[in-house]
Amino acid sequence: MTSSKFLKVKCKCSNEQIIFNKATTQIKCLNCDNVLSKPTGGKAEILAEVIESYE
Repeated sequence: MTSSKFLKVKCKCSNEQIIFNKATTQIKCLNCDNVLSKPTGGKAEILAEVIESYE
């Protein structure tokens, strides 16, 4: 069983995106360019509000 998941997150600008919880690159909002996720070497640090989780 893996702990890898896709997450639906909501940015401060109300844009919703699906991102990977173990992303190895910084992920930015497609609308406002705000940082949603930072890599940490394992699980990414999620900086946006998580709405849903998909396994």
